Amino acid sequence: MQRFPYIFVIAIAMFTVLCPQHLVAREHEEDIYELSLDENLATPEIKNNKQADKIQDFQYDMAVAFKKSNYEVELMRDDEIIVITIPASQLFDPNDTVVSKLGETQLKPFLRMINNPGFYKMLLVMHSDDTGSSEYTLNLTRQRVNAIFDWFEANGSVDYVVPYALGATDPIVDNNSVENRKTNRRLEIYLVPDKVMLQQAKKGTINIRQKAKEK
Repeated sequence: MQRFPYIFVIAIAMFTVLCPQHLVAREHEEDIYELSLDENLATPEIKNNKQADKIQDFQYDMAVAFKKSNYEVELMRDDEIIVITIPASQLFDPNDTVVSKLGETQLKPFLRMINNPGFYKMLLVMHSDDTGSSEYTLNLTRQRVNAIFDWFEANGSVDYVVPYALGATDPIVDNNSVENRKTNRRLEIYLVPDKVMLQQAKKGTINIRQKAKEK
């Protein structure tokens, strides 16, 4: 694993804030909107080795495709989860909470994921630098991640999309320069295999274009 070791996810659990206006009850085996970030990253657990191998191969290929489209991409949890990082400057104008036209362009490739319900859980995790009070930075990331959630909702299904706001609690680098603060202002999108992908892997094929028929 690269920048997102699993122990790191556990460490930030106490700072995780699930955005309240989107705590909507939906029909899942477990309510993913009630889970913390680390809990959503840990589930569903893939115990079958052959099934895991197929999912890892598929996720690796997906990660390569995203990299070819110039996204910053990493893999975590034994290559089962894809992590895409998008700078906040590519999603919002400075100090704004409305998704920009450039931001819409950056988000459009992910419509393919949300419009295949149950194939992925998509976790949206918004971060800021430490400019301003903790209340300000947390509120800024909450408004921004909710704006992204709303954009997805206006363009597809959000039954498996969960927004989180972390404020300035999880910097990648020290906030001691303009460039470093820019690096810390970011959206992380986690593509977590869900039940449809697991079912397809069990059968021996994985196809994101196949619509989920079972809830």
